[in-house]
Amino acid sequence: MKATFHFPYKTAVLSAALLLGYAAQAQDETDALRFSMLNPQGTARSIGIGSALGSVGGDFSALSVNPAGIGIYRRGEVMFSPSLTFNKVNSDYSGRTFDDNGTSFSFSNAGAVFTHTPRGQKYNSSNWKAVSFGIGVNRMADFTRNYTYSGTNHENSASWVFEADANNNGVNAEGSPGWLGWNSYLLDTLGGGYISVVDPQNYPGGIRQTNVVKERGGISELALSLGGNYQEKLMLGATVGIPVLRYARTKQFTEQAVDNPYGDFKSFTYTEDLLTTGTGINLKLGAIYLPTPNFRIGLALHTPSYIALSDQSNNSITANTESFAGINSVNAPENIYEYSITTPWRAVVSGTGMLGKYGFVTLDYEYVDYSATRYNFNSADRDYEQYINQNIRDMYQAASNIRLGVEARLEGLGLRAGFGYYGNPYKNNQYADGQRMELSAGVGYRFAGGTFLDFGFRHRWYKNPDVPYVLSYTNVGAVPTADLSTGQNAAVLTLGWKF
Repeated sequence: MKATFHFPYKTAVLSAALLLGYAAQAQDETDALRFSMLNPQGTARSIGIGSALGSVGGDFSALSVNPAGIGIYRRGEVMFSPSLTFNKVNSDYSGRTFDDNGTSFSFSNAGAVFTHTPRGQKYNSSNWKAVSFGIGVNRMADFTRNYTYSGTNHENSASWVFEADANNNGVNAEGSPGWLGWNSYLLDTLGGGYISVVDPQNYPGGIRQTNVVKERGGISELALSLGGNYQEKLMLGATVGIPVLRYARTKQFTEQAVDNPYGDFKSFTYTEDLLTTGTGINLKLGAIYLPTPNFRIGLALHTPSYIALSDQSNNSITANTESFAGINSVNAPENIYEYSITTPWRAVVSGTGMLGKYGFVTLDYEYVDYSATRYNFNSADRDYEQYINQNIRDMYQAASNIRLGVEARLEGLGLRAGFGYYGNPYKNNQYADGQRMELSAGVGYRFAGGTFLDFGFRHRWYKNPDVPYVLSYTNVGAVPTADLSTGQNAAVLTLGWKF
């Protein structure tokens, strides 16, 4: 074969990730943000008013925003909310654009509230006008998304990640990037080191890079809430939240030589299947005060969520190096890695103006510091833990989230609209579009006898970058970044009964 001598002009920079092996490398800054950015969903009514439930109350979703909302209840209720999520992602990578779509079905909410309200003389003599207990599940985040991007690269190759790991850590650690590159014959030896057989600068047309990603899952929170109404002026509540997390991702990254005159490389495809699951705990405390019958003020504090996580990953590579070694496929052994994450604390301040029997206008302000997210790895990866946690501090910042909702009532009919703004979590101005926005609308009807039916629809849009691989070299050209524009829609139907 004709060796591709790109190694001499690359200056190696030993990154912490490569120095410390590969076991914990699936846990990075992107995952930390993904598991910390919450967008409460819950019932169709809450969707309709933009999840602005901090001082409205009387809806099960409020238990995961401001648990004092349970103090508004005067009757018990039971409800469930199936939902359909569908989204479209537009990508731009090296000047080429693609569209991709994804759809998933889940339950946005299911729960029950049990309320004790004294009657008659007991009501008049009691300071506590109602006490309620709630138990159920609210959807707090949805990870559903498919995206594809493709473009031509003349500067570098993802196979250089395998090369860097091989030169830093050798090729004997089964399942490591260096081991995958060596056993698929993407690596050759030169001068006592390892080099990739892929060099786009040797190919007149460069290499075509394509990344196909499918994401599924979300965070659903089991809420156990207790609260009450004190003298029709002060609502107090507490929720023990048990977040249950599931994130599944399938990724296929392909490189193909557009024109290789040496016949020593045609293509390779790296496939990654990742399943992250976990369960955690948090505490939410809240209060709603009524200075007048037509105005409510709410305050809620959310402790950090401590979530124990487990990653199950399966990686493989198929390479066609033509005259060098032909077609070879290598499967890494299944890797299971257990660790934990602590998400940021949150504060929610809210106000609601009641329009008598005609409805209300409500506003929530939420503060959350994404730079406070922390990983906790096992002792063998403590240095990598410190490295990633420092990157989180350097990359992210505190953000302000605003949710606005309106409900108009006419007899048993309710018409709703909402708006949400979720602030930019990134410090770097490069990610100025890191904020997320959403519009929502809904309709509901309260039937005689206590049955109610609600429908809510939400459209969310945001932009984010995606870098397909990271090179620990200088002087090799920048890895292209894909710009992803995501539009996500959620349709939720809630059926419930009051008793």
